[in-house]
Formats: sequence, C-alpha cells, structure tokens
Amino acid sequence: MNMKKMSGVSDYFVIASGTSTTHTRAIADHVADTVRAKGARVWRIEGLSDASWVLLDCGDVVAHIFLPEKRSFYGLENLWKKAPKERFKESGKPKARRKGKPASRKSVRKTAKRRKKS
Repeated sequence: MNMKKMSGVSDYFVIASGTSTTHTRAIADHVADTVRAKGARVWRIEGLSDASWVLLDCGDVVAHIFLPEKRSFYGLENLWKKAPKERFKESGKPKARRKGKPASRKSVRKTAKRRKKS
C-alpha cells in the first residue's frame, strides 16, 4: 500500500499472510534477511514471539505478516482503504521434494555401462 499521502509513519505498508506461526516467522526472517542483503536496515521487529502478527519496521517500508484470522480481525486494508494498492501475484506453492526418488531405468542402465567400462 502506498502510504505517502496517508501517513507520516512510512511510505509503504506491505501486508502478507502466513499459514501458521512457523510460516509467519519464516516469512519475517526472509524479509529481514533480504532487506539486510540489499544494504538496508531493519529498525525494529515486533511480534516474533507470538508470530500471529509480525511487524518489520524498515524505515520507509513497514511489513505486516499476519495469520489469516488476525489479518481479517485488524483489517488494515479496510482501515487504509483509500491508500493506493499494488497486488503481487502469488508464486504458488513450491513443489514438494521427494527424498530418495527412485532412479529411472534409463539412468540405472547408463550408470551400469559406465561402471563396466572402468
């Protein structure tokens, strides 16, 4: 949300949701790491212990990471509904990795041929 004309606190609010407290902590950690990697500073992080609403103050940008029920309850989007919004498309759920994935017959044959040659 572009807050430049709405609030003197920050220029932007970023609002996101996690599916569990572990997820909201992981999102917050990733955001903080990314901000620091870009050479910017995270001034304050609030709510990590409960992790139902984590706030990261990065100066001009404040990130809010909610559990869905907290996001709905506090309704920041409705509170600041006149603020211009930019939506980002979700990348989708990552594909689950299969540990110990069986090798295809073709790869097994290639490996066997290489072993015979050596």
